[in-house]
Amino acid sequence: MTQETRGARTGWGAVRPWLVRTGIAAATVAAYFLLPLDHLGPQRPVLSWVVFTVLLTAVAVLLLRQVRHVLVDRPDSHPGVVISLLIVLSVHVFSAAYYSLAKQPGEFSGLRTRVDALYFTVVTLATVGYGDITPRGQAARVVTVLQITYSFVFLTAAATALTTRMRDMVVRRTERGGRGGR
Repeated sequence: MTQETRGARTGWGAVRPWLVRTGIAAATVAAYFLLPLDHLGPQRPVLSWVVFTVLLTAVAVLLLRQVRHVLVDRPDSHPGVVISLLIVLSVHVFSAAYYSLAKQPGEFSGLRTRVDALYFTVVTLATVGYGDITPRGQAARVVTVLQITYSFVFLTAAATALTTRMRDMVVRRTERGGRGGR
């Protein structure tokens, strides 16, 4: 499908991709609130760390793949969609880790629920740091530092790639429009 054809979609063809994307994001949120995260944490520390590491590594690899698609200007890729969904997934991976860590006494102050964990993740990602939830234990602090580092490296690279892609698209459309090719 060409860029012109994609831009000309109307009706169900225009709505369907947004429904799919919204459905995937909603499924991620639902999974976060429905998965049995209480089975992780202090009862199964090795399993908890393995699941966290595997999920975070998978998201990082997929993010880097999307960044590469932008850098090589791969026309059949949809990095805006995929990167957005991967960011949602990474937020929920960190939230699940924080929620599981909070089951261990002394790891967090003020983090009791999944909503607390999601809130703390977003506040940390936004570098706001209200101070109402604080990592107290060493494991909680390690994961918090890892999230900050992960955000700087992977999420910043992904956001930069998206910005570059969007800027290039605008420039191309402007150049086409300037030559009477609208």
